[in-house]
Amino acid sequence: MKLVDQAQVEKKMGSRLINNQIFKTIFLIATLFSLVVLGILMYRIFTQGYEFLSADFFNNFASRRPSNAGIKAAFIGTLWVMGVTIPVALIFGVGTAIYLEEYAKKNKFTRFIQMNISNLAGVPSIVFGLLGLTIFVRYFELGRSIMAAGFTMALLILPVIVVASQESIRAVPGQLREASFGMGATKWQTIYRVVLPTAIPGILTGSILAFSRAVGETAPLIVVGAFAYVNYLPDGLLSTFTVMPIQIYNWASRPQTDFHDLAAAGIIILFIILIVMNTVAVLIRNKFSKRY
Repeated sequence: MKLVDQAQVEKKMGSRLINNQIFKTIFLIATLFSLVVLGILMYRIFTQGYEFLSADFFNNFASRRPSNAGIKAAFIGTLWVMGVTIPVALIFGVGTAIYLEEYAKKNKFTRFIQMNISNLAGVPSIVFGLLGLTIFVRYFELGRSIMAAGFTMALLILPVIVVASQESIRAVPGQLREASFGMGATKWQTIYRVVLPTAIPGILTGSILAFSRAVGETAPLIVVGAFAYVNYLPDGLLSTFTVMPIQIYNWASRPQTDFHDLAAAGIIILFIILIVMNTVAVLIRNKFSKRY
């Protein structure tokens, strides 16, 4: 009995090769289109904003005059907000993932929680802004503060960190856990010394991508009360603030073209921050991938 009909295969070979070439061309066009759009965007931003990248741009506060305007308050405000967002999101996100994967029983209730966490990752950011306004700004009376904004942004990226951490922990080979238990290690010792070090590349990669999203978000911070015009530096977690995306939006919405150039310079700074964060993620992932 012939398992492969050679005549039938040769008959269909021509159409299969044509289909393969068609899809290859479609994917190539999609890739080239994305690269061209990205290249035009980058060229436009850098040619428009690089002339404004000076020491004064970093040392000056916002101003009604483009020649005196700078990004100092927004840059420092972004660092303050991320200083709250990163530890809160990382601790609660990774902790939730560890509990769901290592301790929680695999039943309907766990699957229900898992399904809702995955759905939360697709909720529009403005909804998290309204949630932060209700809980942190009004109920806990934190006001329009850095702490309220940091907690809100942590809520925004928490589902992404939980899902990424769960996938990384789930990918750890079961043989490593069994070997650890065989050596007499406890559950926590196995998680701390075997599971987490092995899963760190995936956890940190997903987390830093989530942090990159938080750096560029505007809508939730506008809802919780971030200002568009600030000419002072925050002096604590309960201080009012602004951030770089809001400052860039403020400049871009003004009619004067000089403010548009300032917005382009701000985008360059934001873009550099994102590149640095993603580079750190790649370096950490490569380091631990070689180790484990």
